[in-house]
Amino acid sequence: MKLVIFDVEGVLIPKNRFLFEIGKNHSAAQMLRVLLFGFLYGLHAVSLKSALKHIFAGLRGVKLDWLLTVAEKVPIASDAGELFCQLKAQGCKVALISSGIPTAIVSHLAAKLGAEYGFGFDLVLNDGVLTGEIRGDVIERNGKLHLLSKILATEKLSLSDCAVVADDRNNVALFVRETRKVAYNPDFRILIKADTVVTGKLQKILLAVNGQPPQHALLTRNDVLREIIHASGVSVPLLCSLIGVNAVILLIGAVSAVYAASELLRMEKKNLPLISAITRHAASHTELYEFTAAPLYFATGIMLTLLFFKAPVSSAAIAIFTLGDSAASIFGSMLPRKPLPFNKGKTLVGSIAGFIFAFAAGAFFVPPPIALVGAAAAMTIESLPLPVNDNVVMPVCTAVILAFII
Repeated sequence: MKLVIFDVEGVLIPKNRFLFEIGKNHSAAQMLRVLLFGFLYGLHAVSLKSALKHIFAGLRGVKLDWLLTVAEKVPIASDAGELFCQLKAQGCKVALISSGIPTAIVSHLAAKLGAEYGFGFDLVLNDGVLTGEIRGDVIERNGKLHLLSKILATEKLSLSDCAVVADDRNNVALFVRETRKVAYNPDFRILIKADTVVTGKLQKILLAVNGQPPQHALLTRNDVLREIIHASGVSVPLLCSLIGVNAVILLIGAVSAVYAASELLRMEKKNLPLISAITRHAASHTELYEFTAAPLYFATGIMLTLLFFKAPVSSAAIAIFTLGDSAASIFGSMLPRKPLPFNKGKTLVGSIAGFIFAFAAGAFFVPPPIALVGAAAAMTIESLPLPVNDNVVMPVCTAVILAFII
């Protein structure tokens, strides 16, 4: 590859962190504006362009220098510099294109990392002061592809000379047939279109850009602890039998609230005793730099299953989910990887291992033939590229299927 295009948020810096820092450092009203329009955008109720216009309208009168100072508080992935050096060493040009960050900040980040290009949306200024208006190609339909075409024309390259690294739906236009498409911790739309899926450290992107298969590695201590915590959810049915379903739901809700508070404090480089320590030792490399929401999805999936389904359906669904999903993750990471054709972020080996453990877990609560159906359903759901986090979908959908056959 001669040119590598990077999305910024979710790849080089934590997703949504820039806008969060703006709200936090400006005013309570601006923070509410960020949260409201971020939520509406997440629900597909407003476009990214509309959400950003509303958010930056609240910054009318703010100096550009203040915005640049706030941007400095956003952490950059620790291995980004090394990755860019390696790309430069093999002769690659690098461009950063972001639809959620102003050009003034993206170009500064590009200079810091040694990238040749840095594009975001444009802030309309009056003597260095924000007018509250924004514009630019990146917030228009297919705008990123238009920018890529300009870069290729400048460098006298073609789409086949280009690799694109991205994580979310704002980059679908860049995932055209001719480019090498690398999905990094992707959402389902990017996942479907990707040639290669990368998770974890940024260094793995180098292999994907060069068209090389991913290297296998032993599980880290963080991986092991994370999967132990996930698998421990199998104890929820036992806890329900001891103290009651309602008490368990309240307990999970309370722990989730404490955990969310701990994550907000951790983003401010503050610690909540015990909870923050567990998070640091269980989070993935990427999650260390952002609000780690996976445990909240995990808790939500279990609570919804307990709320809407009675034992043994809820017990079997939770056991199948917790052990099956953990086994799929562990074996899929450790053993030779043959990606599934419809979801390159999952492997055949992982799905088979997950099915075996899910069946064994479910058989403790329901007859083996029913556990077999539940395990098959759960692993099918786990393997699909879904728009909703599988920690929520997997236990609930498994419970629905079990409820029909019990």
